[in-house]
Amino acid sequence: MAKKSILYVCQECGHEAHKWMGKCPGCGAWNTMVEETPKSQVKARVPKGASKKKSAGSNGSRGGWGANRTTNADIKRLTEIELTEEARLRTGIVEFDRVMGGGIMQGSFSLIAGDPGIGKSTLMTEMGRYLPNHTILYVTGEESKRQVKLRAQRLGVDSENLLLLSETNVEEISSAVEDVEPDILIVDSIQTIYRPDLSSAPGSVSQVRESTASLLKITKELEFSTFLVGHVTKKGTIAGPRVLEHMVDTVLYFEGDRHHAYRILRSVKNRFGAANEIGVFEMRESGLREVQNPSEIFLSERGYGVSGSTVVCSMEGTRPVLVEIQSLVTPSSYGTPQRTATGFEYKRLQMILAVLEKRSGLAFSDYDVFINVAGGVKLDEPAVDLGVAVAAASSFKDVPTDTGSVLIGEVGLGGEIRTVSQVEPRLKEAAKLGFERAVIPQNNLDRITVDLDIDVTGAKTLRDVVDMVL
Repeated sequence: MAKKSILYVCQECGHEAHKWMGKCPGCGAWNTMVEETPKSQVKARVPKGASKKKSAGSNGSRGGWGANRTTNADIKRLTEIELTEEARLRTGIVEFDRVMGGGIMQGSFSLIAGDPGIGKSTLMTEMGRYLPNHTILYVTGEESKRQVKLRAQRLGVDSENLLLLSETNVEEISSAVEDVEPDILIVDSIQTIYRPDLSSAPGSVSQVRESTASLLKITKELEFSTFLVGHVTKKGTIAGPRVLEHMVDTVLYFEGDRHHAYRILRSVKNRFGAANEIGVFEMRESGLREVQNPSEIFLSERGYGVSGSTVVCSMEGTRPVLVEIQSLVTPSSYGTPQRTATGFEYKRLQMILAVLEKRSGLAFSDYDVFINVAGGVKLDEPAVDLGVAVAAASSFKDVPTDTGSVLIGEVGLGGEIRTVSQVEPRLKEAAKLGFERAVIPQNNLDRITVDLDIDVTGAKTLRDVVDMVL
């Protein structure tokens, strides 16, 4: 009998070693190495009906590759594969379908993650309301069937085609899928699912990776759509191995503050649509309700005649969204001034303040600077730099900005306003909401090919913009 080898796997990064170590060589984390069964010693699950297939050796072919060997019948030319109109399943939720690229692709494998209590399970449960004629198998590993039933009643979901399964064993889940043959499979959550032939605990790197691989295989074979609900860490990343995001077709993040009404569903990765697309929802007692005009909602509580407030236009996927940037600059009470950014990258804020101080003569070294993106939106596009810089300058001088202007542009280290992409959709959205003027980079003026009902002003430097709108 062959001696079993011992393998230790880091539960943070997945680094493998043949001996235990207190500190992981891969990520530097302490006490994360756990003994696990090597993958080569794990017995693979045999799907139903596999014994009925002829092995490769029994039909006269060379070798004995087993029943799952690929034959010429499994190989098709690209031109022979037919696509029908039913390749995408439209849920009727406009915001959700937008994020998915026009609907749920048949045979897709998606991962949705977010903070606890943000509304992931609520969104998945509401699938039963919008797809009453499609079979949905909801596998719950964290709640009982009664708990899911109570949530469904609160949301007004009462569909006979919504099937519930309280199970965490991936082999039992696969058997249930083969029996039910659902159109959509929902697993809540992937961190609770385990394979019994692995010695590690549920939620470990090996369990999450291998359980996902098993579900991925059966999803592609039977061509139904699967949604995995995932947890996030304190840093905001998806818990488990990084390879999890590479295995799935779509990665969705559910963003927002549990204490605020609005939620943002963002596609970080999408093989069937535009990445970084967003859908906006409002959380109510009866569930999630889509917001089809988020720009109007985000600007509805905007204050006028107050310093430190500007409006920017950010491209989220294919959608232009107008958002208010708020800034507060006050004298510092401590030796080291504070720099706080909510919804905006902290390091980029430091760069913008340095450019303002060097190129515009505004000294922030003795002042605390606070930046907030209203509505709970997270902006990471360089085109919003100009609005952040002008908001900080407005609060520093305590002079209100022009409330009828939208600011679009990337700020360079030399104080120049750099060119941005997709300027025409941004200007159309600003004009639709009644803004009178848009300040854009000078080089973008030559790229406008349509007539717009808004005054467009070009700017070359940050100093010019500060003098223009303050």
